[in-house]
Amino acid sequence: MRVFPSLDAFAAAVGEHLGYSDWHTVTQDQVNLFADATNDHQWIHVDVAKAEQGPFGGPIAHGFLTLSLIPALGMETYRVEGLSMGINYGLNKVRFPQPVKVGAKIRGGAQLLEVTDVPGGKQSVVRWTIEIDGTAKPACVAEFVGRLLV
Repeated sequence: MRVFPSLDAFAAAVGEHLGYSDWHTVTQDQVNLFADATNDHQWIHVDVAKAEQGPFGGPIAHGFLTLSLIPALGMETYRVEGLSMGINYGLNKVRFPQPVKVGAKIRGGAQLLEVTDVPGGKQSVVRWTIEIDGTAKPACVAEFVGRLLV
């Protein structure tokens, strides 16, 4: 966990790799709950028997499930002290180069690309690369835009 004592210290780290989250195993329960929350019950995600005969050899996580884990992975990777709140402002670019099979371990790595001033704080752009343990291609690469307010 990398800790920045202030927004200015965080801004000074532009261009740096901020660290990695812990490894997390993606479970079928997570995938099923995400399917229920989004009403995306495609068989490659939720029908284990059919998915085992499908193109991935088993069920895979939704790409958007992988993407939605970035805030949780971020809380394990770095922290900026002295904030009143952090707000998800959006995404610049998102790609899903490799599916995440249920049972795989993933982790997030973060690189600080940009920090700009906004009213009440700063806006950051962090490139997240979600890695799959034992796989060369990442599951997800996304530029996450956040507002850090004091």
